[in-house]
Amino acid sequence: MENKDNLIQVDDLMFKPYLSQEQILAEVDRVAARINSELADKNPLFLCVLNGAFIFAADLFRRITIPDSEITFVRMKSYDGLSTTGTVRALSSIPEEVAGRTIVIVEDIVDSGYTLERMVRWLKELGAVDVRIAVLLNKPKARKVEGLHVDYCCLEIPNDFIVGYGLDYNEKGRNLPDIYVVNN
Repeated sequence: MENKDNLIQVDDLMFKPYLSQEQILAEVDRVAARINSELADKNPLFLCVLNGAFIFAADLFRRITIPDSEITFVRMKSYDGLSTTGTVRALSSIPEEVAGRTIVIVEDIVDSGYTLERMVRWLKELGAVDVRIAVLLNKPKARKVEGLHVDYCCLEIPNDFIVGYGLDYNEKGRNLPDIYVVNN
């Protein structure tokens, strides 16, 4: 990665600044406060979708004040390079018991909606009583799945390709503290 005039190079693409870490964390604070209020009497299991959501999940979970909260991780894959493959694969299983639980799926971004649709269906089949979705970024104009409800959203963005704060381009750029958008 290089930094030339505020541009970042990741692999073969150039990205320009889009959202600062401060802007992101202010939205994470807002979403965490809503979750704390709405799920205060539950024992929610936060299900972080790896790899992209791990930074968002860590920042969000540190702000959750519900004593009986738990977090676990699952690995899903639907992307290759810049676009979705349309096929969602679970690369790992959920290690915790979900039957009878309130589950909060923590995802970095929802665009096509394929991954989250499959996960919600999967969790309900496993007996979850309530499945909620918390996303860092929502791209409603990229949605290919109808009826997907996002319960907690930090920010809505246009259908641009972004990197940073856990989001990657070919597995690179996740470590950037800010979010960058592809520089066309």
